[in-house]
Amino acid sequence: MRILVTGVTGFAGGWLCEALLAEGVHQVHGLSRHGEWPRELLHLEGKVRLHSCDLSDRAAIERLLAEVVPDQIYHLAGYANVGRSFQEVEAAWTGNLAATRCLYEAVASWGGRPRILAVSSALIYGDSGVSGHPLDEETPLRPNSPYGASKAAADLVSYQYSRSHALDIVRVRPFNHIGPRQSPQFAVGNFARQLALIQLGKQPPTLETGDLSACRDLSDVRDIAAAYLLVMEKGRTGEAYNVASGRSCSMQQVLDQLVVLAGIPVEVRRRSDLLRAADPSQVVASIDKIQHEIGWHPSYSLVHTLKDTLEYWRLHL
Repeated sequence: MRILVTGVTGFAGGWLCEALLAEGVHQVHGLSRHGEWPRELLHLEGKVRLHSCDLSDRAAIERLLAEVVPDQIYHLAGYANVGRSFQEVEAAWTGNLAATRCLYEAVASWGGRPRILAVSSALIYGDSGVSGHPLDEETPLRPNSPYGASKAAADLVSYQYSRSHALDIVRVRPFNHIGPRQSPQFAVGNFARQLALIQLGKQPPTLETGDLSACRDLSDVRDIAAAYLLVMEKGRTGEAYNVASGRSCSMQQVLDQLVVLAGIPVEVRRRSDLLRAADPSQVVASIDKIQHEIGWHPSYSLVHTLKDTLEYWRLHL
């Protein structure tokens, strides 16, 4: 089976490729804007054929589709920085909505019939999560950031193209996912990197954080990749599926567990410039739909994920 992964050089994209390659029966192609592997994904070079293509260039996408002739497309590419989206509004809308529409138009024009997995985001629920009740796929979309709004629009346009153009599109809405190789721009990767630096004597025993009271539904990125494969196989066209652990824990609990795993004393300092006022205080997903319809269940415990994340940074500093 010929498979095309957009956003292949991203955090989840790399793990998804590893999951696809582990099946041993696929020819995997990746798409990125610059056509270069980051250092942490160089082990995929020669195993995944990497193509340089801008998703805003419909003609270029059509040429790529004609060359690859994909049976499946995993669409992970997009603008990813929630906090910066307030300053880069146009980039968020272009990277998430415009690029997604351009991809679908190119597929429709090309004329093939690939099955498409459109990767959305839990942040499309936005203010619907403030109560702390589990968010299911019927929860109203109330995004509170340019990132969330542009992802919500891309989610809706994915449904629209499954109806108006009869494209075989199924949607996933991943909640926070963490694990080895995650950028230190994100909280857990940042905590683990700082602790590894402290262990190695490269940073004083002081760890800087944002708000630790927020509660999030955290999943291992390897569980997320496994879910994508199953939803691609079993998901119903036009439907959306939450991908999450179904449990919520505070960032304070996450940090405390990381400190225990690191086995070192640290002073924690909270920085006001790392806070985002628009964030809901507690987020938890309902995963009944993906469990009952798809048969997916998370397999990594939070402790396992945190241990692997900390070990990754110990080995890569």
